[in-house]
Amino acid sequence: MKPFLRSQLERYAQRLGELDFLLSREDIMSDMAQYRRISVEHAEVTQVAGRYARYQQREADLAGAREMLADPDMAEMAQEELTGAEAELVQLEDELQRLLLPKDPDDARNAFVEIRAGTGGDESALFAGDLTRMYTRYAATQGWKVEVMSANESELGGYKEIVLRVEGDHVYGALKFESGGHRVQRVPATETQGRIHTSACTVAVMPEPDEHQAITLNPADLRIDTFRASGAGGQHINKTDSAVRVVHLPTGIVAECQDGRSQHSNKAKALQVLQARIQEKERSERAAKEAALRKGLIGSGDRSDRIRTYNFPQGRLTDHRINLTLYKLLYVMEGDLGDVLQALAHAREAEQLEELEMGATG
Repeated sequence: MKPFLRSQLERYAQRLGELDFLLSREDIMSDMAQYRRISVEHAEVTQVAGRYARYQQREADLAGAREMLADPDMAEMAQEELTGAEAELVQLEDELQRLLLPKDPDDARNAFVEIRAGTGGDESALFAGDLTRMYTRYAATQGWKVEVMSANESELGGYKEIVLRVEGDHVYGALKFESGGHRVQRVPATETQGRIHTSACTVAVMPEPDEHQAITLNPADLRIDTFRASGAGGQHINKTDSAVRVVHLPTGIVAECQDGRSQHSNKAKALQVLQARIQEKERSERAAKEAALRKGLIGSGDRSDRIRTYNFPQGRLTDHRINLTLYKLLYVMEGDLGDVLQALAHAREAEQLEELEMGATG
């Protein structure tokens, strides 16, 4: 194990003793907010300290097994112990490295996934529809719930823009690296000469704000318009001005919702999307500044960054950030996104580990 990792882990063992002492104090036990905060930290520190204690135990077992190897009567048993300890130490070190990485507090949240057609006209809108289906199918494999917040459908099918709300366990953490430019290369259905066209969509994945946070928007900064919902939706559509569009005047950011039955529910949903978009703008500006300081593989999530190419004639998906190429495009388009998302998460973990090491030695 690298010395910088070991020194970090030693601190956890020390911190656990401090937290045990704090939790035993009467003044802290009587302050519920402080007690809860310390209890949460105690649970996290206990997990790391416990795994590190196991690592140290297996290190001692390994040393003991090496000594036993010299005794011919014990050699076979010692070799068995040696093999088991070495394998577990590798596994534990990997686990401990991950536990030490800084966590994004938004990772556990639900997310809004916004897909917009870009260059390529009708073909781009059709591709936005394909991406919507891909994310919806992947969500189904994870047991997540998907709700359409707003959709601007294209005449030939697909979407000029669609916003999905994805609800479930760790949604934002799983999907956040999908933000950016997605490019498709294929022969469109409307192409008579059989030529391959290139078109693009942009995806933005935003963590859903806390319910009470939407109220923090200053009403004076908002313009709220109501209009009649359009498109498929059954008998309740076009009877009343139930669709809602909210404009945040200081930034010009717009959100709308026409999917709910009532104006009240549409307004609440539009405000949530608006809040998420405002926070996303602030986050991407911060990320762009940080990216100027360090050139991360995964990028800043800027939607102008081209992150992935879907090449249909070759059945190939390429993620340009991590040089990942998979020849199973049709499976991916049916929602088999696990390999891609896992590779991106591992690449980010490797980056974070490097940053952690540089911070420790810098």
